[in-house]
Amino acid sequence: MGVVLAVHGGAGGWKVDKDVLEKVRNVIKEALEEGFKAYQNGSSLDMVVTAIEVLENSGVFNAGIGSTVDLSGSISMDAGIMFRGKAGAVAYVKYPKNPIKLARFVLEKTDHVIVAGDAADLLAKKIGLEPHPGPLKRILETYREYIAKIVKGEAKSVPFAKSIATWLSIGDTVGAVAVDKNGDFAAAVSTGGVFLKMPGRVGDSPIPGAGFYANECGAAAATGIGEYIILTHSTLRIVDDMCKGKSAEEATKNVLETITTIYGSGTAGFIALDRLGRVAGLFNTRAMPWGFINSYGELKVLGL
Repeated sequence: MGVVLAVHGGAGGWKVDKDVLEKVRNVIKEALEEGFKAYQNGSSLDMVVTAIEVLENSGVFNAGIGSTVDLSGSISMDAGIMFRGKAGAVAYVKYPKNPIKLARFVLEKTDHVIVAGDAADLLAKKIGLEPHPGPLKRILETYREYIAKIVKGEAKSVPFAKSIATWLSIGDTVGAVAVDKNGDFAAAVSTGGVFLKMPGRVGDSPIPGAGFYANECGAAAATGIGEYIILTHSTLRIVDDMCKGKSAEEATKNVLETITTIYGSGTAGFIALDRLGRVAGLFNTRAMPWGFINSYGELKVLGL
C-alpha cells in the first residue's frame, strides 16, 4: 500500500461565486501538497496536521481563522486527532489560531483525550501557540444581519436548525485522513462549529468515533450536523465496517444512508481511507470540496 492523504473542506451548499470556488479548490490542493510533503520526514500524523493547518489558515473554511461565531458574537472552536490508538482533542477553545496544534499537544504530551474551555486556552498560551486574530469581516457582517432581524422583530429567534442550514449554505468542519509508509493511519478534524450556536455548545469534532476515528483498518473524518454525527457514532462505524472487510466507499455509504434515513438530507459528509489505500468522499449535501493525493502520482480535487 502506498502513502495516501485525503482532505475535505466541509459539507454544505457552497452557494458562492466562481472566484470563491476557485480559491476553495486551490486551498484543497495546497493542503494536499503540503500535507503530502510531511510524510517524507514524518508520519501520517504529520500529514494530517499539516493539511489541517493549511485549511485553518486559509480563511475560506469554517475552521481556524475562518471560524464562525456563536449567539454572543464570539468564536469558539473544536479539534481532534487520532493516531496509533491514541486520540487528542480540544473543545470550546477561543485562543489558538490553530486548534489542531493544541489537539496534537494533548495527543502527544498528555495522558488525556479532551481538554476544554479556559484551561485549554491557557495551555495554548503556555506552549506558545499563535493567538486567533478574531472573526473575519464577512462572518461578523452575517452575524450582525441576523441579530438586526431579531432586534427589529423580523425574527423572534434564530432556531438551531435554521442556523445550521444557513451556515451549511457555505461549508463546515474541515478534516483529513492519511496512511504513511509504515501503514499507520491518522484522522484529524477542526471546526468553528455551528453558526449562531448557543455559547458552550460542543459538536462532534473533539469526540473520537464521532467526528474522527482511526485504527489499523483505516481512518474516517466527518462534517455536518455534529449532534447527528455524535448520536450515530459515525466514524467509528465506518472504520469498524472497514475492519470487517468493507471498502472505504461501502462503509461510508452505509453510514451516510443511515444518517439520511434518520435525519434527512443536507446533514453530513465523510471522507474515509481503507487499508488497501482506497479513498471515499461521500455527502448528502449539495457539495463537499475534497480531494486526495497518493504516492502513485495522483492528485484530485472533487466534490464541487
